[in-house]
Amino acid sequence: MRIRVAYAAICGSDPHLAEGFFGTDVPIGLGHEISGVIEALGERAHRNGLQVGDRVAGNFLRFCGTCRPCQDGRQQFCEHIQDYNRPGMAETITWHESQIYRLPDDVTLLRGCLLEPTSVAVRIADKTRIRVGERVLICGGGPIGQLALQVMRMYGATSLTMIEPIAERREMALRHGAEHVIDPTTEDQATRAGEITDGRGYDVVIDASGSPRAVRGLLDLAAKGGTVVYSAMYPETFEMPLNLSDYLYLKELTLTGVFVSPYAFPRALQVLPHLDIDELTTAVFPLERAVDAFAAHVGGRHPKVVIRCNDLGDD
Repeated sequence: MRIRVAYAAICGSDPHLAEGFFGTDVPIGLGHEISGVIEALGERAHRNGLQVGDRVAGNFLRFCGTCRPCQDGRQQFCEHIQDYNRPGMAETITWHESQIYRLPDDVTLLRGCLLEPTSVAVRIADKTRIRVGERVLICGGGPIGQLALQVMRMYGATSLTMIEPIAERREMALRHGAEHVIDPTTEDQATRAGEITDGRGYDVVIDASGSPRAVRGLLDLAAKGGTVVYSAMYPETFEMPLNLSDYLYLKELTLTGVFVSPYAFPRALQVLPHLDIDELTTAVFPLERAVDAFAAHVGGRHPKVVIRCNDLGDD
């Protein structure tokens, strides 16, 4: 399918890719958080009922469906991921129909470009195995942290707490349903966590910061039998000591991570209309000002920066 791209949001991984952080050759095309309108269909691109003119968003990864991981229900480890570098920060892209999802009528193209990060938030919730009423802590108030906050609230999280050094992002978290916020630059997070949870700790701890400094103390904030989800990207050289006796033997913590978001897009599509994401789409730059957009992203003034690749009149 050929899609005329309306919006491509900048992901935290995009600057890393441009710098060759993942060992990728540069220059490289960027952009995978996209929305747009179907412009043309291939001869056999009809199985999902998509049509020319449909407003869509999609998954930048195409899984083969035939390798052992795909057959085992672990397509995030697909051995033959295809079409990885079909950059979305372009006027048009060509993706396979299996990667494309029609947007609900009440979701604009601008909001629709956040389908992919929403799928990550859904995947995070999957990995927590949360039960209604469990106490949840999220470290990092960037886009993934803010989306995960709202999704975890839908799951019935209590004592919902955000650790975030930037005041504006703490305030945003409170507007999005956080019951407590902690400023790690001025507060002792262990003391505050103990006060909030009556000394028990959090049943679920999620790191969405990717900060080596921030993650070091999170295991101490988890309750006995709790789950800790590392959902960000970390420097390849970062290593963190782990006391097996304290955290795995005595506390029986479950530690897990999030790579990509397999099987989460259809559910993310159902969740997206119910999320308050307008604050994540206020910084919009035209494609010809992509350099300025990346400068704004790196500067950190905005929680999310979006590039308008075509003005399709949807918003």
